[in-house]
Amino acid sequence: MSTVRPSTETQLTPHRCARFRRRGLRLEYATLAWNVVEIGFLIAAAIAARSVALAGFALDSMIEIFASIVVVWNLSGTADAHDERRAVRLIGIAFFGLAAYIGIQSVVTLTLGIRPDTSILGIAWLAATCAVMFALAAGKARTGTALGNRVLSAEARVTMVDGLLAAAILLGLVLNAVAGWWWADVAAGVVLIVYGIGEGRNHLREASTTRS
Repeated sequence: MSTVRPSTETQLTPHRCARFRRRGLRLEYATLAWNVVEIGFLIAAAIAARSVALAGFALDSMIEIFASIVVVWNLSGTADAHDERRAVRLIGIAFFGLAAYIGIQSVVTLTLGIRPDTSILGIAWLAATCAVMFALAAGKARTGTALGNRVLSAEARVTMVDGLLAAAILLGLVLNAVAGWWWADVAAGVVLIVYGIGEGRNHLREASTTRS
């Protein structure tokens, strides 16, 4: 028997429930579209500037795509509790993989003395990402609360953190461009490592505590 608390969807009229679900799906589709386009920009910028932080954020975008697919799956009503736990667990493992990759890449960058170049493309895209992610997070939070959907509400927090993460990396790129602080790029990579480990632990804990 499931220990998950009943959703407040049961307290909504069918019309309002369907309307909030459609709104949640539109927000997730917008997140998916942005992240898909973002990967191309970030990979190009990361290669051109030899930036650990930009490469790491591109990987984070791939994880965000997977997370959004999980929410779309949930809102579509085709996922059961077992499927949801498995998906959350896979997202957690992916975050640990992100932290491991950036850690190795940071060590290689420092060992070989690679100095990241200025990335105007990266700066412009991350500035736009901050604005878009914060707007999407606010919309998801409101919709998740109204719908009483824990998965959408949790993903709203992930989107908010994604915006904050973009802001941290943006700061590192700006410091490198303006002050020549090449190590700020690596420092932004360290922020990604801490974030990846924290999110990995949170997702694995959530998967293990949500039992059917």
